[in-house]
Amino acid sequence: MKIREFIFKKRSYTPIPAALIMFYFTSFNFPFYLVGLSFILIGELVRINAVRYAGGATRTMNVGAPSLCMSGPYSFTRNPLYLGNMIIYLGFVLFSGGPFLIETFIFVLMFFTFQYSMIISLEEETLNKKFGKAYTVYRKNVPRLFPRLNSWINDDSRMPKSVIKTLSTEKRSLQNILIITIIITVKNIYQLF
Repeated sequence: MKIREFIFKKRSYTPIPAALIMFYFTSFNFPFYLVGLSFILIGELVRINAVRYAGGATRTMNVGAPSLCMSGPYSFTRNPLYLGNMIIYLGFVLFSGGPFLIETFIFVLMFFTFQYSMIISLEEETLNKKFGKAYTVYRKNVPRLFPRLNSWINDDSRMPKSVIKTLSTEKRSLQNILIITIIITVKNIYQLF
């Protein structure tokens, strides 16, 4: 259990090695950089939608949740934030391009699949203890990561927060996306001269 707790607490820093690899090897590759930008946008929209329902409780160093969110994107997948993150990370791999695009894509996919499987198993234990039968029913009806095709109907009538309020909560993620995009773009422009 110690490794899962360590990974959970350091989850904000784990993308750094992948980002450094992308910065070093970046070389725009048409049409991959356009597909990558699309992935990044889709992933962030998934994140924003998830944060609209779960609120700022997702930005914590403690495992667990104050309530069991089962509405909005959480009625399709139990972990829409992690799904959005993976789409963003893979989008950056495609956006950055480079001579090792396929290898980097596979590495990033495998690395974050491992990381999120560790984090999700820890969170599931905690949520199961805290919410008991309600969480068991939720787990049986909503997949862990890859979404259902239709929304699971349940009694969580939670309404989403405003987009403005959500964007203030999501400010750090948006800043990171902008900074990484700028660094990769500047390095690619610099390589042209």
